[in-house]
Amino acid sequence: MTEPGSTEARATETGAAGPPASRTADLRRDLGVFAALAIVIGTVIGSGIFRVPQSMVLNVGSVRLVFAVWIAGGALSMAGALTYAELAAALPGAGGEYVYLTEAYGPLWGFLYSWTQMWVAKSGSIATLATAFFEYTAFFLPKFEQIWITAGPFQIRYGQLFAMALILFLGLVNYFGVKIGGGVQIAVTVVKLGLIGFLILAGLLYSGPAPHVDAHPIATPPLFAGFIAALVGALWAYDGWNNVGMVASEVKNPGRNLPISLISGLGVVIAIYMLANWAYFRLLSAGEVGARKLVAAEMMQRVQGPVGAAIVSVAAMISIFAALNGSILSGSRVPFAAARDGLFFRSAARVHPAFRTPGVSILMLTGWSALLVLSGKYEELYNFVIFGSWILYAMACASVFVLRRKRPDLPRPYRTFGYPVVPILFLAGAAVLELTTLWDNPAQSFEGILLILIGLPFYFYWRRRAGAATQNSPERP
Repeated sequence: MTEPGSTEARATETGAAGPPASRTADLRRDLGVFAALAIVIGTVIGSGIFRVPQSMVLNVGSVRLVFAVWIAGGALSMAGALTYAELAAALPGAGGEYVYLTEAYGPLWGFLYSWTQMWVAKSGSIATLATAFFEYTAFFLPKFEQIWITAGPFQIRYGQLFAMALILFLGLVNYFGVKIGGGVQIAVTVVKLGLIGFLILAGLLYSGPAPHVDAHPIATPPLFAGFIAALVGALWAYDGWNNVGMVASEVKNPGRNLPISLISGLGVVIAIYMLANWAYFRLLSAGEVGARKLVAAEMMQRVQGPVGAAIVSVAAMISIFAALNGSILSGSRVPFAAARDGLFFRSAARVHPAFRTPGVSILMLTGWSALLVLSGKYEELYNFVIFGSWILYAMACASVFVLRRKRPDLPRPYRTFGYPVVPILFLAGAAVLELTTLWDNPAQSFEGILLILIGLPFYFYWRRRAGAATQNSPERP
């Protein structure tokens, strides 16, 4: 008898376990190291680098502190990537944190992660990215900002319909094969890096007048509170480096390629963010950055006029497109993994016999994400769940300690550099963020936890159903 949540039930690459409906076909290892790198880089660099500097400078008030925040956020994220690299290489199954949490603490914690990702975190992120894409597209097609229909308290814009269509289109692209989705990810990420590289060089090589000296300092919160608030923004900009672990069951030579993609990919992102901010603040003062939401557009406006602003809009659209595709490609594997363990709708466990993708899971995630775009409530849901999500991220990081004690015999092609200091650094940073968020927004934090705990009745229902199916299985000895 195979218990739901067991290693055997998650062995998607062999098809030896899981609900009978899932055994007809298996996921295929079609993603090479470049596709894995593109998932890390392309998913992390979304719209944050174009928007976050304003909120950061408003919270800390000086250029030096902005760079300190970027460095702190990068170091904290790298500590997480170094830790996750061991987990991903040792447990290269579909679902990422779902696998680590289930293996370390039991199926309940893996389920809560998958529940959060499916209904709020990943779907909300996809809806947010698609909406940001149409907002930049409106620079060229202003009609996207116009209202198409008003239904009670809801107003639906033409751009929302476009964002929904974009999500569903990328869902279909990934439905027809992970190699196709990975190829799109590589191509778009290369174009993205080229455009961002052009923006950086334009700022660093510009020989015009230096930024003016601000006459009045920026009013900021107290130093610690402001630094933490800015750090939250930086971590949001760095978010997504863990997504490649969700497609671990489709990565070739995962013991080698997953650590390389996690660590090298995030290293590239950190370098790009530092160079981009150097370019911004070389041309703009702290006050100018604080006064403008789209700092990259303001910089390019100064360098090349209206043409420069248009280039920024194109770069942002390509950047967001890559992040959107990577989020769909990776995020759809989480409900699929839960379904294979009997902890989600059975149909989500199906692998398409020809395309070898979790087709139903892809359609479920993209369909729900598209509805969130239409509702306009995705940002509220995503904000609610941040507190609870970081608890699960911290638990996933801590599972490196649990599994070294619980599974000392587990093959570990890569072992965390700087262990145990590096994982402890990540956990300490997560604890500070959690306590600060709880102090500043207690109601929203508890609402986020409640939103996650709503999944508990579904967990017990699916758990009982999976147990009954196993008891009645003709394959049971």
